[in-house]
Amino acid sequence: MVSSEDVGQLVIVVVGALVFAAIGIVLFVILPSTLAQLLGVVLALGTALVGMRLAGNVARSIFPGYDVAEVAVEGPIARDGGGGRFPSTPGTTPADDIVEQIDRANDDDNAQALLLKLNTPGGEVVPSDDIRLAAMRFDGPTIAYATDVCASGGYWIASGCDELWAREGSIVGSIGVIGSRINASDFAEKVGLSYERFAAGEYKDAGTALKEIDEDERAYLQGLIDDYYDTFIERVSDGRDLEPEFIRDTEARIYLGEQAFDLDLVDRLGTRRDIEGELADRLDVDEVSVEKFEPKRPLMARVGAGAQTVAYAFGAGIAGFADERGFRLRS
Repeated sequence: MVSSEDVGQLVIVVVGALVFAAIGIVLFVILPSTLAQLLGVVLALGTALVGMRLAGNVARSIFPGYDVAEVAVEGPIARDGGGGRFPSTPGTTPADDIVEQIDRANDDDNAQALLLKLNTPGGEVVPSDDIRLAAMRFDGPTIAYATDVCASGGYWIASGCDELWAREGSIVGSIGVIGSRINASDFAEKVGLSYERFAAGEYKDAGTALKEIDEDERAYLQGLIDDYYDTFIERVSDGRDLEPEFIRDTEARIYLGEQAFDLDLVDRLGTRRDIEGELADRLDVDEVSVEKFEPKRPLMARVGAGAQTVAYAFGAGIAGFADERGFRLRS
C-alpha cells in the first residue's frame, strides 16, 4: 500500500529533478556557445542528478516516512568511544554521541518510539548512566534489544527502557563491579626504582602501582567498589522491578537469553521482526518504519575503527571510575 508520505516524497523528487534539469539546460545548452553546447547535455544531466538528490533530502525532511528511531550502543562504553583508556572497536560510538542521538530522536515529532540496540560488554559507569537517563527521557515506548551481548554497562542502560528483549543465545547479565590495579613494586625494586611520596591527603595516592597497598587503602578502594555496586543494584532494581537481594544473588553471573528470560532478567525473547511487530501494535499501525539515528563520523575515524578489534571476557563490564593514580573500576 502506497502511503501519503511516499507520494509526497515522489512528487518533490520529480518536481526538483525537472526544475534543476531546466536550469541545467538554460545554463549549459541554451546560453553558452560552441564548447558549452557540446558538453551541455552532459552537464544538464549532471545538474538534474544533483537536483534529484537535493530534492530527495528535502522530501525526506518533509515526509520522513518513519515512526521508530533506532540508536545502537555497540562495543565498550566510554565517554570518548574508546579513544582513551579503551581501544575502539568497529561500531563503537562515544557515549555523548549516543546521548545526542537519543535526544535528537526525542525532539523529532516523527519518532514515536525508541529502539535501543545493545551489543556491548559494558564500559564506564557515568557514561553508561548518561545513556540510561537519555533513554528514560524519551517521550514514548522504549525497547532495549540485546543482540549478541548485553552485559554489565549494557544491562545498566537497559534498566532505563520500558522493556528488554533478547535472543535465546544472547549473553545477558554481569551485574557487578570490578576494580583492578597493577602492583609493580617488586619489579620496580628489581630495576632499581623506588617510590617517594609527595601528597596532601592520606588517600591521594591510594592504588599507586609503584608501592605496596596497605590495609587501610585496600578497605578504602573496596568501599568505592561497594558503593558503585550498591548504585548498580539500585538502578536495576528500580528500572527492572527486581528485588535487590535477587540481583545480589546473581553474583554478577552471565546468562544466555533463554535462562535470563526464565529469571525475569529479560522481558521477551524474539527477533528484530518480532520487536517491530510489537511496536506496530503499540503505535496502532500496520507496520513500523525504522530510521537509524547515527552520529556523523569523519572518514578517517571510520577507517580507524574498522581496522581495530578488541577482545573482552564474558564478565568484563562497567569499567568506569579510575583515579589519576591508576586505580581502575569496572563492572
